[in-house]
Amino acid sequence: MSRIVITGVGLTAPNGNNLQDYRKNLLAGVSGVEDYEIRYVGKTLAGICDYDALKHQNRREIRRGTRAGSIAIYCCNEAIANSQIDWGQVDHARTGIYLGVTEHGNVETENEIYELSQFDYDVSVWNHFHNPRTVANNPAGEAALNMEITGPHYTIGAACAAGNSGLIQGAQMLQLGQCDVALAGGVSESIHTFGIFASFKSQGALAQHPVASEASRPFDVDRTGIVVSEGGCVYVLERLDDALARGARIYGELVGYSINTDATDFVLPNPERQSQCVQIALGRAGITPADVDILSTHATGTKSGDIQEIAGLRKVFQGNSNCSVNNTKSFIGHTMGAAGALELAGNLPAFDDNICHATINVDQLDEECDMDGLVLNTPQTLESVDYIVNNSFGMLGINSTVVIKKFTA
Repeated sequence: MSRIVITGVGLTAPNGNNLQDYRKNLLAGVSGVEDYEIRYVGKTLAGICDYDALKHQNRREIRRGTRAGSIAIYCCNEAIANSQIDWGQVDHARTGIYLGVTEHGNVETENEIYELSQFDYDVSVWNHFHNPRTVANNPAGEAALNMEITGPHYTIGAACAAGNSGLIQGAQMLQLGQCDVALAGGVSESIHTFGIFASFKSQGALAQHPVASEASRPFDVDRTGIVVSEGGCVYVLERLDDALARGARIYGELVGYSINTDATDFVLPNPERQSQCVQIALGRAGITPADVDILSTHATGTKSGDIQEIAGLRKVFQGNSNCSVNNTKSFIGHTMGAAGALELAGNLPAFDDNICHATINVDQLDEECDMDGLVLNTPQTLESVDYIVNNSFGMLGINSTVVIKKFTA
């Protein structure tokens, strides 16, 4: 089976619009969370992106499309540019787009209903672009339209495991010969729907803090919940032989992955199934916990979720590994469908600089969230980094893990 490698990265995060700036801010402890206000919910907190939407679209295209589509367009174009592939010579019919999403259509539907209410619910004012804006494939479809990609495009609805799931789907399509270049990852526009804030607030799971940059605090004893964020991250994936033939820079090799299901609860995680997901991915990669150098956690800052995840990870790694354990949401909040892809990107440069970025905002570690190897508040320099394990878990009990190996010729 063909080996699959990462040859390009395009992203926008609340604290960076390219991999270099994003990584710099992670190592410097720079948060992207800020004060935010949204209809009906009022004042809250969010991770907000400030990418240049006009870099790859004009104003008319932005008005016609969606925020998720705009993020997808930005990330896909930036990934291609970063890969230095000769885009003019690439067969666009052999290029696929596979983007994970947590949800899509809520933003547009909420906004349209609000606008309708301003006209006494006269449906004649309903926007005629509503249908193409709200179909599930919209973010990938907008990118395909923008880049004139005529190969397969679709989104993968996988809750907050979606970023990893997009990466896995892209790799599988390359191995099946369905495409020669895959644009794979995840996107989210979630901060623009009041419903997600209202729902987390009703569950007692929406983060609150007087200082925005300190609000996202996984593993801290005083954590109060999730900071909702937007963002996107798309990878260029290629078969190793193709990447080597064009002399591509290789960021890493996808050597293992797994997706499984708890089948036990709508929201509450299952540590047994999460640990099983990790173990399956390690098995496919042909490695043991002792081989892992960096473990990227999913932890969102909820009271129960963080505890349950650490319980599952202890089953795999405690006493069996010297890996360094970190969390990226402490910097950028929870970017939902983009989370897995963005969190992996935050750690990928460790293959070159041998630094594990920290989990910030841990003033007092919750004893129930303690495990060997946690890197808290200050980055850690490692002797070497050969394997990164990236976890993303989501509602309805979907779990995903990817294993990335440092590429050596």
